[in-house]
Amino acid sequence: MAACAFRRSIASQLSKVLDLPPENLIKSISAVPVSKKRHVADFQLSVASIEEGSSSDCLVQDLQLRAQKLAEKLKCDAVVSEISTGPGTVNFTINRELLAKTVLQQVLKDGTEYGTKSELFSTVPKQRAVIEFSSPNIAKKFHIGHLRSTIIGNFIANLKVALGHEVTRINYLGDWGMQFGLLGVGFQQFGDKEKLKSRPLQHLFEVYVQINRAAADENTKRLAKDFFRKLEEHDEQALSLWKEFRGFSIKEYTQVYKRLGVHFDEYSGESFYREKSREVLKMLEDKGLLQKTTKGTGVVDLSEKKDLSSFSTVIRSDGTSLYITRDLAAAIDRMNKYKWDTMIYVTDRNQSSHFQHLFQILKLMGYDWAERCQHVSFGLVQGMKTRKGEVIFLEDVLDEVRSRMLENMASAKTTKEVEDPVDTAEKVGLAALIVQDFRGLLSSDYQFSWDRALQSRGDTGVFLQYTHARLHSLEQMHGNEPVTDINVACLQEPDAISVLQHLLRYDEVLYRSSQDLQPKHIVSYLLTLSHLAAVAHRTLPVKGSTPALAQARLCLFQAARSVLANGMKLLGITPVIRM
Repeated sequence: MAACAFRRSIASQLSKVLDLPPENLIKSISAVPVSKKRHVADFQLSVASIEEGSSSDCLVQDLQLRAQKLAEKLKCDAVVSEISTGPGTVNFTINRELLAKTVLQQVLKDGTEYGTKSELFSTVPKQRAVIEFSSPNIAKKFHIGHLRSTIIGNFIANLKVALGHEVTRINYLGDWGMQFGLLGVGFQQFGDKEKLKSRPLQHLFEVYVQINRAAADENTKRLAKDFFRKLEEHDEQALSLWKEFRGFSIKEYTQVYKRLGVHFDEYSGESFYREKSREVLKMLEDKGLLQKTTKGTGVVDLSEKKDLSSFSTVIRSDGTSLYITRDLAAAIDRMNKYKWDTMIYVTDRNQSSHFQHLFQILKLMGYDWAERCQHVSFGLVQGMKTRKGEVIFLEDVLDEVRSRMLENMASAKTTKEVEDPVDTAEKVGLAALIVQDFRGLLSSDYQFSWDRALQSRGDTGVFLQYTHARLHSLEQMHGNEPVTDINVACLQEPDAISVLQHLLRYDEVLYRSSQDLQPKHIVSYLLTLSHLAAVAHRTLPVKGSTPALAQARLCLFQAARSVLANGMKLLGITPVIRM
């Protein structure tokens, strides 16, 4: 990684002056974000971060003085062409030609792996991760929360795979429980086998809505209980109908996920753990963790003082298992099956206490690996409606974003040459949805707006796609050959340097996202990259320049497009080449 070589070179000089091993210094040297005010150094060392323990009580003037003293002891060399100080920092400017040469060579050599091989990750062990995300309920709405879970889980999985970890993607379907008693009865009354085959998600939802209207009726209640009991007792007829519900639903889900660019290694579900949850209850009982309440329910005491001030219910009074019991069984089963190092659940924050309880019970059961389970929670989205009204199916969202984007493209008058406008509209529209969702902290709620998401200017997914397509067509106009031998002396304009400085920071941004699993760092990096590339595209023309200048600029734009595409793919966006 280009940045690594520079960091290492600065660290080795510092280590001699400070008498510290270079390894300890590398993390304190960071690339400086590009500033609108222009000329900034490339790297800075924060003086506070190398003064162990004394940083918090240091006065600003003190740090300033230390930075100046340190800078006086350092010399420029073949790598560093200028050393200056800022508020508590020592700033290093890299030799301009070396900067251009190293960054461009590295981006074009590493291709899709640029940034992921950085030594920032050298201390991070390669892990096996299990990620559970999306997880809709069969026959119920695929609401916006499921959509968020799907794109966030996909991002985390993509990032981990890019960084060399082994990832298993699990979709844990709501495919068991009392609602299947109702659904079974409903299907016997209102069901249609042909519709179940052709449009399973829609048909089961319609049936469920119809039977729910009658759900208050005592007879319907009794029939639903009977049907679910038959399922629990493995009645062949009931089970074969349930298997059709599940099988056809998964088939249709797979098609819809494909449009989103998402896949799963395993479609699991609550139904897998109905037997195993009994074993869990037996284990809880054997360990003396299961208590019966006066109401007849079974609970696990989670309180410090063992006074039931905090507890989790694991059995209903009629002896049936609950959602958490099946989750306990699933966690233990996955550990046995995948021997994972980390397991991540991606759901909305309303389920935070559920996961706290889950991890606490696993610890009480003696499973120390519960500490390596993580709940990535996210906030709620308000106001996502389609023209038909409320979102019921994921497909509704995808169709809506596609049709709105097609309208925008048609009125933009630039879409004549796109071969498949429908496909392009879907990919650009999806980029818009993802960027709008990923711009803030995942835990924050936000108000959804189609108009804001689909703007072509400003910080949107449409702008990222537009920039990518524009840079791609620039390459095509000029022969589409990868440019290798260039004269880096031609890339000394401030707008060229800004793009190079920004490319230098990519590994740090990946590292930040890998630490806190927040996509916003990558989103804001790519938006800045697109703005910088747009400025450079205006001020540094390829057409009409001398061959040496044209080649050098083309190489710069190629590198920018390559990193833009890499980052977009991590977010779950498919870059388009025309729009």
